[in-house]
Amino acid sequence: MNQEVFMDKQPTYAEIFKSRGVSRRDFLKFCGLTSVTLGLAPSMLPKIVHAMETNPRTPVIWLHGLECTCCTESFIRSSHPIMADMILNMISLDYDETLSAAAGHQLEEVRRKIMKDYKGQYILACEGNVPTKDDGVYCLIGGDSYQNIVKETAADAAAVIAWGACASFGCVQNADPNPTGAAPISEIITDKPLVNVPGCPPIAEVMSGVITHYHTFGKLPELDRMKRPKAFYGTRIHDKCYRRAFYDAGMFVRDFDDEATRKGWCLYKMGCKGPTTYNSCSKIEWNEGVSFPIGSGHPCIGCAAPGYWDDGPFYTRLADVSFLGTDMNADKIGVIAVGAAAAGAAAHAAVTAVKKNKAGDEIDQVDEG
Repeated sequence: MNQEVFMDKQPTYAEIFKSRGVSRRDFLKFCGLTSVTLGLAPSMLPKIVHAMETNPRTPVIWLHGLECTCCTESFIRSSHPIMADMILNMISLDYDETLSAAAGHQLEEVRRKIMKDYKGQYILACEGNVPTKDDGVYCLIGGDSYQNIVKETAADAAAVIAWGACASFGCVQNADPNPTGAAPISEIITDKPLVNVPGCPPIAEVMSGVITHYHTFGKLPELDRMKRPKAFYGTRIHDKCYRRAFYDAGMFVRDFDDEATRKGWCLYKMGCKGPTTYNSCSKIEWNEGVSFPIGSGHPCIGCAAPGYWDDGPFYTRLADVSFLGTDMNADKIGVIAVGAAAAGAAAHAAVTAVKKNKAGDEIDQVDEG
């Protein structure tokens, strides 16, 4: 764990890279890759380079509530070679209950010192949601409730990041009947800039991209109505999925043991939520771009959307596709398509008949004249 929080000056990204033997060439490559990952125009590259060379690293306090630590596991596995080696040094990750060597009162003193020394400058990153029932007794840290700790730490934070489905929208702990009163971070902290980075877990490059954007521009990236960064949650998985061609052709997997599964047909009938889920899985993919759940033969469960745990069962319920109607499935789509084609043919025939009748009437009028 970094102890540089106790130093008078936080080193810049470039200084950290240089101290670890990263060449200027590789540093610029890193900046270029970052701009691409964030969906920025090439003209923004000099801004990223300047920020990396001059801005001190951003102090981050990373809290853990009701969760399984999968967001942390994803975060430390960023695929780019430089990120894989540097990710814990790019940011000043001065407090993290999972990764810290210190524990107990010693670690809590670190958190309070960061809050004091970097008042209004640090980022609060929250992994996991907040139990609110019975005074938050279902998640205690050092004898205090997670709810109180989140509120205390957020008070002087510059911005708040909600990592994962749990912190963003509630996830399984928030599912019906929600016995602990688990609530997403946005319901606890309402007076700070906040970004939701959902997923179970989120993609590593999406997580590092959000922090890099804040470090470069001093503000959170552009968000959608659910407070998700548009750069990463602006496209449906369905639209970039390599199985899309099978969907359009009506070629679906109907059983995980059938021949269609081995041929890689569309998983829509197995409950895939790709047509209604917005995330970067089919673009960035996972594990150094090796694959993503659908590519591995598993239907998308829509983990980047609110309430996905209650929106099941995962393997039998077909995804709602708004432009086709909420009760549509592939068979009904086919029937409607055939019906539309038949109606179109009938309409064409009717128009043709009217035209012929009109032409015949005009000829009869000429003959009578």
